[in-house]
Amino acid sequence: MNLVLMGLPGAGKGTQAEKIVEKYGIPHISTGDMFRAAIKEGTELGRKAKSFMDKGELVPDEVTIGIVRERLCKADCQKGFLLDGFPRTVPQAEALENLLVELDRVINYVINIDVDKGILLERLTGRRICKDCGATYHLVFNPPAKEGVCDRCGGELYQRADDNEETVQNRLDVNIKQSKPLLDFYETKGYLRTIDGQQDIHKVFADIEQLFGGLH
Repeated sequence: MNLVLMGLPGAGKGTQAEKIVEKYGIPHISTGDMFRAAIKEGTELGRKAKSFMDKGELVPDEVTIGIVRERLCKADCQKGFLLDGFPRTVPQAEALENLLVELDRVINYVINIDVDKGILLERLTGRRICKDCGATYHLVFNPPAKEGVCDRCGGELYQRADDNEETVQNRLDVNIKQSKPLLDFYETKGYLRTIDGQQDIHKVFADIEQLFGGLH
């Protein structure tokens, strides 16, 4: 079961990734985790990646692909993998295809968790965090008992600067623009499966499970 997980910020990718990993026993491989592991292990590619990251630069595709290759060759990926945050561009997707051919593997599905932009704005701008204990609330989905006050410790709740509407709107627009060519690429290849992410969390996962029915 070799999967790529896609979706805009706030679509619920993290929640569904956890459920997939728990049920199917395949590793959730995010770009950030992969880079951190390669740097920690001190691999040659890890050192190369670190040199770019330390300068605040993007890690070049050939280094990223090399790190993906190292990760997919590890024992825990024998039964499959769930890639999250990679590929981000069509050239990366093409490089991943070539890598999988070398490893004699194929992508089974690219799962896109689709949520309307207006709903994502509501989800992402409604978050509030306690200044004292760090507890997280949501004005719509998980509000505190008393407005602006943490249930747990009585601390003051605040909105992170990057959760304000203008910043979130901009982040979503950038992500939509970036992901469209990739979605089109996978649509053409026949791998893309779109899941309605506006449903209840459990229903979203039930739809994903139904999709996997054909793989067993």
